[in-house]
Amino acid sequence: MKANLKTITLNDEDGSIPLPENRPFVVSGDRCEASTGILLIHGFTGSPWEMREIGCHLAEQGHLCLGVRLPGHGTSAADLADRSLEEWVESVEQGYRYLQQKTERVIGIGLSTGALLLLATAGRNNNFDFAGLALLSPYLSLRQRLAGSAFWLRHFVRYHRRPIRDSVASYYYAERPLAGVHQINRLLRRVRKQLASIETPAMIACAAGDRTVRPESAIELYNRLGSAKKEYYRFRNEVPHVLTTADNPRQQEILRISSNFVDSVTSR
Repeated sequence: MKANLKTITLNDEDGSIPLPENRPFVVSGDRCEASTGILLIHGFTGSPWEMREIGCHLAEQGHLCLGVRLPGHGTSAADLADRSLEEWVESVEQGYRYLQQKTERVIGIGLSTGALLLLATAGRNNNFDFAGLALLSPYLSLRQRLAGSAFWLRHFVRYHRRPIRDSVASYYYAERPLAGVHQINRLLRRVRKQLASIETPAMIACAAGDRTVRPESAIELYNRLGSAKKEYYRFRNEVPHVLTTADNPRQQEILRISSNFVDSVTSR
């Protein structure tokens, strides 16, 4: 089945994003109406672009996939510095409602901070009843030693710089706003409180080669998650933080286990 991808606008801001790859997208198969919607959430300082390949892969199997854009992404690091956790959660809820109107069930697939936003949404109330959650590179702890002090540091240091290759510089920020890291810390506190109450079937995948978050915290997240049905995969040192793009030498395996998880949820 061929995947048909098109960019969309879920709110007024989406239409002003200059690069199409950084806008929200919908991708579907070309044969029949999908019964399962896949909600794709990208990571902090990333864009919907990093969720396109997994969306196309699942659409080829007959699912309707929606990749949302978190506010402050696909624009500028300065814009992201002014955004809040509540805005990010609202964009996830908006994507859920979009798919809920078109399909029988919604499964969430989130990368990094996107995975945490799915957990925060699933644990919020019964209005967001996900059939399953695939959590790619989730975490309960960041690698940066001073990340926990972002609330104070943001008043003195606005950005943390990192190297970005030219080939992907259009899709990521080289500067991480400390104000945004403070919002992540708020998100982490919320998720920790909610984990035990979340009973949605879940899959967790992380990598020993992750240089952004502490991959060992993913097993803590797995253990604290209240789901009776849950899976855990840990890749070796050659696998980076971003599991969904071609930079990951095991990308095809990520696509395979994600697809298997979706099949296991929809066949129940």
